[in-house]
Amino acid sequence: MHRKNSMKSLYRNIFLVIGVVAIVIMLCTSDLSYEEMWANIRRAGYWFPAVVFLWALIYLVNAWSWSVIINDGEAPKVPFRTVYKYTISGYALNYVTPVGLLGGEPYRIMELTPYVGASKATSSVILYAMMHIFSHLCFWGFSILLYLVFYGRNMSAGMAFFLLVCAVFCGLAIYFFLKGYKNGLAMRVLRFLSHIPGLRGRLTRFIVNKEDSIRKVDAQIAELHAQRKSTFYLSLFLEFGARVAGCLEVQFILLILTDHVSFLNCLLIQAFTSLFSNLFFFVPMSMGAREGGFALAVGGLSMAGAYGVYTSLIVRIRELIWIAIGLLLIKIGNKSPLQAQKVD
Repeated sequence: MHRKNSMKSLYRNIFLVIGVVAIVIMLCTSDLSYEEMWANIRRAGYWFPAVVFLWALIYLVNAWSWSVIINDGEAPKVPFRTVYKYTISGYALNYVTPVGLLGGEPYRIMELTPYVGASKATSSVILYAMMHIFSHLCFWGFSILLYLVFYGRNMSAGMAFFLLVCAVFCGLAIYFFLKGYKNGLAMRVLRFLSHIPGLRGRLTRFIVNKEDSIRKVDAQIAELHAQRKSTFYLSLFLEFGARVAGCLEVQFILLILTDHVSFLNCLLIQAFTSLFSNLFFFVPMSMGAREGGFALAVGGLSMAGAYGVYTSLIVRIRELIWIAIGLLLIKIGNKSPLQAQKVD
């Protein structure tokens, strides 16, 4: 047991070091000076702490969505404060690691395993990651419909083509995820990745050695969608609600610059910015991509480009604060769960 705890502490330290190094690199390579950063925070006034606190509530909803999945069924219950902690830390690692999910998800699986066992921990983390991405797809599709309803008559041919491409992408991705929920996704993804040069041998051996465990994870994924629909749709509703609530961040920031901003416009800015930045998912914190997304989004709504630049700067500062909080939480409150059961 002592050796197992020592290994877990080592892995926590590795995750922490990765996060800290990533933050240092981003700060050193950023074009924003500390004087400019502080000037922007002072300009934001009381809206800046409102933006930071808003994300405490958004992460609360994210944790609720994940908790619904974890605590569904006969597995031991995990305290909500623990899920909330792992939610914040997991997202902090996702922000600072390339390809996003390569950082936070392994950490969440490691921390959750003592509570519910490796199989349930893996399936619940995969299910929540799928739900998080699926809610983004639904949010983007919903935003496309809103744009067509309110701005469709006056949009340019270029914008029409862009929306068509986005709609096709969202439609195909939603279909793919529904198939994954129906039949399981873990084995398919691993087999697909095993065709990549450099990963072929290692992943093939992993699939052969862990086939029973992988199929058990897929069975749990399929069971949620097929037999526990209330859990599935509640988790999806909460994640979708978190996406909508996140649009308040854009509105809070724009209210610093202008009194004439509607929540509808903020929703569209958030949707198209997140869509654009996710196209560059392999870049830590979507450096540069999000700024470009904000500029394009506000320009498409006939707003001043400076609004997009300022919004992206405040969002960056808020992200750095929550990344620091998340990395700190990796080292805080890590006592072994008193009632954790060793489940395979």
